[in-house]
Amino acid sequence: MKASISIDEKKDFIRWLLNKHQMKTREAMWVLNYIAGHDQIVKYVHFVDNLEGCARGLSLSAHGVESEPFLFFKGNIMTTDPEKAFHDIRLNWDEELYIELHFEDAIVSPEYALVREDNPFTKVKLADAEKEMADALIYQSVHQFSRAKLLEKIDIALDERDEATFQQLVQILQQMDNGKE
Repeated sequence: MKASISIDEKKDFIRWLLNKHQMKTREAMWVLNYIAGHDQIVKYVHFVDNLEGCARGLSLSAHGVESEPFLFFKGNIMTTDPEKAFHDIRLNWDEELYIELHFEDAIVSPEYALVREDNPFTKVKLADAEKEMADALIYQSVHQFSRAKLLEKIDIALDERDEATFQQLVQILQQMDNGKE
């Protein structure tokens, strides 16, 4: 979880976004400028990767990406009408507003990373395949580490001419390499 993002950091990001990327609708630019101009609203703004589970959200897109230009929702009501969104933001300035932005290279943008927060309403869910891959990676890492340590002990046994320990360690290594341990 990220430390609290300051109002100034959010405002700087909005200005950067508007200078760097052309939004698909000028109303999106107007709404972002309005938000950036009002600290009391910015205080309640959260930039997130997805709006799943949020009570109130705004999804905005810049040119160069395939997504809806302007979507606003509150509860079960969704609209593409910027005036309704603006009206709600202006009247309900003290309600949390989650903003999902779509622009070219958003995922690798350091400017966006500075203000992006985890959506508190979604839980990270790993798919079964991802869990299996993670487990396999952990197993492989532990196996490689254990094997490297065992080889070090074998080297020490050879250096010390300790044939009994050497034979015992080689047997363990063979079992490990055959998947029996």
